[in-house]
Amino acid sequence: MKRSQGILITRPVHQAEKLCSLVYEAGFLPIRFPVLDIVPTQKSDQASQILARIDDYDRLIFISVNAVNFALLLNDGKIAAFTKRPIAAVGASTADALVKQGLVVDTVPESGFNTEALLAMPQLQAVKGQRILIIRGVGGREALADELRRRGASVDYLEVYQRDCPDSSREPLITMLQEEQLAVITVTSSEGLKNLVRMIGDELKSALLILPLVVVSERMAQDAQAIGFFHVVVAKNPSDTAILEEIKKIINGEYQWLS
Repeated sequence: MKRSQGILITRPVHQAEKLCSLVYEAGFLPIRFPVLDIVPTQKSDQASQILARIDDYDRLIFISVNAVNFALLLNDGKIAAFTKRPIAAVGASTADALVKQGLVVDTVPESGFNTEALLAMPQLQAVKGQRILIIRGVGGREALADELRRRGASVDYLEVYQRDCPDSSREPLITMLQEEQLAVITVTSSEGLKNLVRMIGDELKSALLILPLVVVSERMAQDAQAIGFFHVVVAKNPSDTAILEEIKKIINGEYQWLS
């Protein structure tokens, strides 16, 4: 393995360290190029009202690790408000983040780690008449709330963070693309994928699209193919170790790309 095999890491700055370390330990060269900034939302009157009456809800659902961290930040670091109701997490990483904060998670998919897997859990079947609070970022998917409402639940959102496109210098990335030093791209959200293409610009878009791309869901893969990426691989789950596994397979030539 050669350090010249550059692996583009596009996770937000505060979430990139573990994957970068794993990539480096595997013998590759991690290239940091964040395509999303995750920032807290301002404490609005609506958010304050929701936090004040959180005991009115029958269940809390946390969408991501960011939802956990920024919910606590929005509530001045206090966890007591979140301890009195059953808690669901979309994936294992989110559940781990909740447990580390001293919260108990009663519902988390064993596999899938997405909205559809969560909706298949027994705890979310008979929800008619329940009040459910989904804790998420601004502008997330509506599929979870839509289906819970169809099942008879009343659903509200507590939006605790938002995603911005960072003002990153693209010059190092442009140089690597021009010199063909990048081997694999990794992206972990559809919004980040769109930002990456926008940030690189039309003049080098074609050089970007021919590189192997590792994503973390089938929905992202569909989005990537719609954008024009030729070689898209879906990791088994969103974890850094699962992403690294696919990077290794690509570098080792285990995928036979169609021309």
